[in-house]
Amino acid sequence: MREPSDRDLVRKARRGDRDAAAALFRRYWRDAWRAAFAITGRRSLADDVAADGFERAFAALGRFDERRPFGPWLHRIVANRALDILRAERRLSDEELPETPDLAPVHAVGDRSLLAAVAGLSVERRVVVVLRYGVGMTPRQIAEALDLPVGTVNSRLARSLEQLRESLEVEHVE
Repeated sequence: MREPSDRDLVRKARRGDRDAAAALFRRYWRDAWRAAFAITGRRSLADDVAADGFERAFAALGRFDERRPFGPWLHRIVANRALDILRAERRLSDEELPETPDLAPVHAVGDRSLLAAVAGLSVERRVVVVLRYGVGMTPRQIAEALDLPVGTVNSRLARSLEQLRESLEVEHVE
């Protein structure tokens, strides 16, 4: 038996099927939490942001366009919620260094270095890197999720990768 599609689950969840909503939650929780964590840099805040993102998504299922994929739509809600919270905390300016996240257990020093380097990116750059390489969204999906032109997403990705490369090269030289 094949798994139901997102479209099938959304249709059932709209009609009040809690099992369908739970299936969507299980399917997307991990990616939503990862995106929230990478953007906010705090595990406890990521829990709240991801949960709030799901609540908002389920409350808005009536407005969801079934012709579009559910995942990017949900990630847009989560990313926007995380950014709203950071703005409210006045942590979004480029002049402020982002707080180093309380990293999840990492076994390799290289992984820890990479996560620290990603945490050092501006929020705007960190968001696109996380959505691209952490969640696996395409630049087009990221553009749709963040309501940005694809060129802006590609530019931020290129600049982010260059900054990460430089940061990691400096660390290896020292």
